[in-house]
Amino acid sequence: KKQAEKAVHQKKEQSKTKCRKARRRHINLVAEFNRRQRKSIWLETHIWHAKRFHMVKKWGYCLGNSPTEKSYRACYRAMTKQCLLQDLSYYCCMELTGKENELLKQLARICSIDTGLTFQEASCLSGRFEGSLNLYRADRYPEDMLGPVTFIWKPRDGSEHRQLWIWVHPALKQDILKELKAIFQCSEPKEICIMEPVTTSIQEIKQMEVVMSPGKKRKKEDKEGEKAVPVKKIIGDGTRDPFQSYSWISQTSGVAISDRSMEILRYRLIGPLSHSVLTETLKAASVQTV
Repeated sequence: KKQAEKAVHQKKEQSKTKCRKARRRHINLVAEFNRRQRKSIWLETHIWHAKRFHMVKKWGYCLGNSPTEKSYRACYRAMTKQCLLQDLSYYCCMELTGKENELLKQLARICSIDTGLTFQEASCLSGRFEGSLNLYRADRYPEDMLGPVTFIWKPRDGSEHRQLWIWVHPALKQDILKELKAIFQCSEPKEICIMEPVTTSIQEIKQMEVVMSPGKKRKKEDKEGEKAVPVKKIIGDGTRDPFQSYSWISQTSGVAISDRSMEILRYRLIGPLSHSVLTETLKAASVQTV
């Protein structure tokens, strides 16, 4: 009996003593991660990359630059025989909504058929394939090149209104967005992004109280007594101030331009088994008619 009591007592004492890493662990990891994204936005796969890559801060994001281990042969083997996935979510997405004729008319001013495909390509216009081209300043071809972009149309649904997504590199985003707003005359903001900063505000601190009781873990509760669940905050993207407008509309043509950066994730699959991975991962949804 004494030995059993001694063993239980020792077990309780051991559970109280934690290692230095556990003692220094932040009480609310999500709040701490939000605070650390004050200057550089993290991708959805940041935690995975941060454990395996040397991270660099570029274009307002924190990106994986080079692996910490010798994984070049493994990546090459995956590209040639299996499947390799890359996170391209740091690319910026511009969404254009409006009448198809108006969109094609103005977009023809910033591209040329002499360089290859345009936004009017039949296979791309139907929404089946993704296209790529080089953009120029309005009516300035072959001078004043802005940069390469990729685009995809939303498939037709019988309406004359269409949706177009243009993916641009974050280093080219401001110039291309400025040119798109100029050709469509989108000056008035449609929606203004009013979001909280990544740092914890004074109001949040007042709402959440740290309850300390002997022998129990620390828990955060709001003023109503319910447990406060930390929420990950997506503060736009690394190329836009969180308090700036992210959507503009033209009063003359009705075309709307929206900045969908970090709202639509983008991944690239390379390798002969890419289609097999997608087939096993994605399942078709059942269509329900009312």
